[in-house]
Amino acid sequence: MDLADLGTYDVVVVGSGAAGSSAAIAAARSGVSVLLVEKLPFLGGNSTAVLDTFYGFYTPGERSLKIVGGVGDEVVAGLNRYGTVLHRPNTYGAGMGVTYLAEHLKVVWEELVVGAGVTVMLHAFVQEVDVSDGAITSLTLATKAGLGTVRCRVVVDASGDGDVSHHAGFGYETAGDIDPAQTLTTTFRMINVDNEKRSSVSKDALHSLMAEAAESGDYDLPRREGSDHITPIEGMTATVMTRIDHVEVKHGHTINATDPRILTRAEMEGRRQAVEYARFLVDRVPGYERAALGALSTQVGLRETRRVYGDYRITKDDVLSARQFDDQIGLCGAPIEDHHGGHGTGTTWEYLPEGLAVGIPRSTLTVADSSNTLVAGRCFSATHDAQASIRSMAQCMAMGQAVGVVAADAVALGGDVRAPTMDSVTDRLRSAGAVLSMDEVAT
Repeated sequence: MDLADLGTYDVVVVGSGAAGSSAAIAAARSGVSVLLVEKLPFLGGNSTAVLDTFYGFYTPGERSLKIVGGVGDEVVAGLNRYGTVLHRPNTYGAGMGVTYLAEHLKVVWEELVVGAGVTVMLHAFVQEVDVSDGAITSLTLATKAGLGTVRCRVVVDASGDGDVSHHAGFGYETAGDIDPAQTLTTTFRMINVDNEKRSSVSKDALHSLMAEAAESGDYDLPRREGSDHITPIEGMTATVMTRIDHVEVKHGHTINATDPRILTRAEMEGRRQAVEYARFLVDRVPGYERAALGALSTQVGLRETRRVYGDYRITKDDVLSARQFDDQIGLCGAPIEDHHGGHGTGTTWEYLPEGLAVGIPRSTLTVADSSNTLVAGRCFSATHDAQASIRSMAQCMAMGQAVGVVAADAVALGGDVRAPTMDSVTDRLRSAGAVLSMDEVAT
C-alpha cells in the first residue's frame, strides 16, 4: 500500500493534552518545525475532554505556594480573557484548584499552539513507528484520508497511553501488572443547581447520603465518596463521582483500556453510572431538587494505562520525601491520589511534608530505549504511586514545556535528546517563567 506523505518535521508531538500542547508550544517557540498530532477534534486531552480544573499549581496545606509557571501561567491568563476563572480549595485538601470553562480552554490551547507556529493535525492516530538503531525515523498515522507517513528528528510521546513507545517496541509497565490500576471516571455536569442550598451539605454529609442511597438498593453507586464542585457558570456543578474498573487478566497478561474492547465497555459503563449518579443527586441531595443532567464528558477519564520506562523512574519514596534532583525541570506538591476499585471508600491520599514539593527529573522524561524520544504527561517514567501524584495537570504542563525545550535543543545537536546540557535547558526554562526549585518559589 502506498502511504500518503505527510511531510517532515524537526519535532513530532503525539497527544495534545496539557503535556503535549505545552511541549509543542515550547519547541516551536525555539525555532524548530513542529507537528502536533491529536486523536480528538480539539486540543487539550483530559483538560478539555474530561475535566474543568487544574490542580498542581499550588501546594496543599495552610500556606499555599505557587510552584508551576511558564506555559501554565499563559494558559490561565488566556482563560481569564474569556471569562471567569475560579480559584477554589480541593475537596480533599489537595491544594488550590483553578476551575475554568472547558469550551474556553479548547480555544486557548489553539491560540497558544497555532500562535507559536505549530502545525496541528486533528483526528489522527499513530498506527506504526519506524525505528532504526533506537531512533524513531517516521510514524504512520491513521487519518480520515487514509494512512500517511510523517518523518521526524525528535518525537515527544505525550499520548497519555504511551502509544508511540508501544508501537516502537520501547519498554513500559502496563497499569495493573504490579500494583492495582487506578480506576476510570466519566465526569458530568448538572444544571439548575441551587448552589447556596447545596453548600449547606458538607463533604461527609454528601458521602453519608451516597452510602444510604446505595444501601437502600434503589441506586447503583459504586463510589461512595465522590465529589461535586461549583463552576464559572451560575447554577452548574461538575462532578467526579463515577468509578469504572478496567483491568482484566487473560492468559497471564494484563490488559487495560488501551484495548479497544475494554475501552468501549468502559465508555458505556461510565455513561450508565453518570445517569445513575445524576438521579441520586436530584432525589437525595439538597440543592439538586430542580437540577438536571447538563452534559457528559466527551470521553471517559483515564488515570493510567502505560507508564514508559525512562532513564530514571521516580518512586513513592521520592515523592513523599520531597526529594530534589540535580536534573529537575519542575516541581510537584500534589499528594498521591490513588483511586482503587471496589465499592465504598476506594481513594487513598498520602501527602508530602507541609510546604514542600518533589522535583521532577528530566531523566524521567527521556525514553530509556531510544536516542530521540521524550515522554511527558501521565505516561512518563514513574511507579504507580509516584504517578498518582505527578500526573496532576499543572505538572503535565511543566513536563511538556521542559521536553519541548529539550527537543528543540536536541534537533540542533543531531537529534540526541540526551545531548542538551542541563544548564542550557534550565536557563531557557527559567527565562520562560518556569519554576524549577523551591528556592525560586515566591513566598
